[in-house]
Amino acid sequence: MKTRIERDSMGELEVPETALYGAQTQRAIDNFPVSGKAMPEAFIRALLTAKSAAAQANAKLELLPANVANAISEVVSELLGSPDLLSHFPVDVYQTGSGTSSNMNANEVLATLASAKVGEAVSANDHINYGQSSNDIIPTTIHISATVEVTEQLLPALEHLHGSIVSKAKTVDHHIKTGRTHLMDAMPVRLSQSLLSWATQIEQNIFFIKATLPKLQTLAQGGTAVGTGINAHPDFAVEFNKQLSAVTGIEFSPADNLFTHINTQDVVVALSGQLKTTAVSIMKIANDLRWMNSGPLAGLGEIALEALQPGSSIMPGKVNPVIPEAATMVSAQVIGNDAAITIGGQAGNFELNVMLPMIADNILSSIKLLANVSRLLADKAITTFTVNEDQLKLALGRNPILVTALNPIIGYAKAAEIAKKAYKDGRAVLDVAEEETDIPREELEKLLDPAKLAEGGLG
Repeated sequence: MKTRIERDSMGELEVPETALYGAQTQRAIDNFPVSGKAMPEAFIRALLTAKSAAAQANAKLELLPANVANAISEVVSELLGSPDLLSHFPVDVYQTGSGTSSNMNANEVLATLASAKVGEAVSANDHINYGQSSNDIIPTTIHISATVEVTEQLLPALEHLHGSIVSKAKTVDHHIKTGRTHLMDAMPVRLSQSLLSWATQIEQNIFFIKATLPKLQTLAQGGTAVGTGINAHPDFAVEFNKQLSAVTGIEFSPADNLFTHINTQDVVVALSGQLKTTAVSIMKIANDLRWMNSGPLAGLGEIALEALQPGSSIMPGKVNPVIPEAATMVSAQVIGNDAAITIGGQAGNFELNVMLPMIADNILSSIKLLANVSRLLADKAITTFTVNEDQLKLALGRNPILVTALNPIIGYAKAAEIAKKAYKDGRAVLDVAEEETDIPREELEKLLDPAKLAEGGLG
């Protein structure tokens, strides 16, 4: 590989000849061969967008020449539209805890491109990074990227999932199934009632995630190194947020306390907690689908999920619930991400949190995973499953727990006797109740009608 010599405050270093980055990025590449995983694309996009907003803010405040600021914004736009964007940002996630390496990676790339555009040297530190520190730009970038991804990807996906569940509930409202508690037969429910419970879970998650957005949209930018704003114009934070809001279409504002947003990641920890709760909901829904689909002969067999691919390399004809399985794995990963973010959040020592890149990677991973799997669950599992009505009726007819409806008339003890006998003999509880009580069969049929016992539904 051909190289060139680049210099920074620590001396000279060889850098690939065609690389847009400089010495500090190369040092990070050499120092952190940890995971082979670079920062997420959403993070890089947000970081570049923040750099453009900073340049325009500094130009507005007459701290940066207009031609330099405009060149920075132009090359940001070009990079964001480039299919090779990520090739210029190779720094590993597991780097310096402030994210300084990623910040300088962006500064160096933009300096190289802006210099070529204006025909004179544009400095990575003195121009691109003007009025900034890694300590405020990286927390700012985490908030920006998370806000954008939640707003543009996750919330629409969850709303789509919610809508799909509600629509499916309407089409299956007439189906009555055996309810289950402790995985054991319980009183009957409408299939729609089960689905609408899922819908409420997702609706609650949407509500709580939205509740985190106002704080997520407050930014650390302007605090620079420790929160005091050293080397930044007093109006920089306000002007930066104006520029950023105009570009993103999302209303961002300076944090009430810049120190807090630099030395903690409490807001992101709170968001992660809501994503964990969403993962728990997805896990519940996915497992319910797996149980109802189980069989088709030796399981519950209440529904049939869409057959998407062969389920076995050795057992012909086997089809597995692959989408719910993928959803449960996503849920497990998001829960794990939350644990890492929680640990990262407590790493705010004095004036700086020092696990920022890991927190950024995990929060964006959780958002992306949940958004993608929510759409899959909606479109390839919930919308497309069919109901096995015969299996539902068979289980209901032999469900001795229906006798619970007779408790007010014959008492718990007598009802228990009937239930046990019906179960032991493998007979319908209606027939046993007719023999064991003096209640007319016509009246028993009304009292034990599964549809009446599952009253409610959608009307």
